[in-house]
Amino acid sequence: MADQRRYATLFARGEDRRQRILSVAARMLTRNGGRGTTLGQIAAEAGVTPAGLLHHFASKEQLLNAVLDARDADDLANADLTGDIIEQLERVTERFERSADLVGLFIVLLTENLDPQAPLHERFQRRYRDSVEIIAECIRRGQRAGRYRRDLDPAVKAAEIAAFLFGMETSWLLDPSIPLTEVFRGYTSSLARELTSSLQSSTP
Repeated sequence: MADQRRYATLFARGEDRRQRILSVAARMLTRNGGRGTTLGQIAAEAGVTPAGLLHHFASKEQLLNAVLDARDADDLANADLTGDIIEQLERVTERFERSADLVGLFIVLLTENLDPQAPLHERFQRRYRDSVEIIAECIRRGQRAGRYRRDLDPAVKAAEIAAFLFGMETSWLLDPSIPLTEVFRGYTSSLARELTSSLQSSTP
């Protein structure tokens, strides 16, 4: 029993240390980017030795992926993948306010990995395609339910919506004074009208 308690204590300490490293890494990567941040700098800021960091993350790429995993988990925990696309877009500003650092982290690492040879390029490309498909499926559900017009191509409209979201994230990081709520309200209102325009015009 004593051995079990000792193991549990060591495990908890190790997990706390791992989470501290992830938190520090996210903050430093947002500020300096992946190329401008070394494992040694992260270890020093987190209060661990380089060897202690490597115990949890065997390489810089593994650490970068772990940081992005945490960001994706936050997104997933606060998203309704089966919900209405308009309702989901109206809630995006909550993520900006709740996880500003994670928004910055994503954009910084994304821009560093646009080159197909970059270490995280494939991950970001896959995530983008998955995001577009999730949005497209939301639109298809609305079409099948008769809420959205059927003459729109869900894939094309999804690519437009994704571009709007990426653009707003970047714009907001450059200028946090942007009136996010008003901009999103205007876009979602326009999108709702476009998705339902032919339905409204055919209503007696």
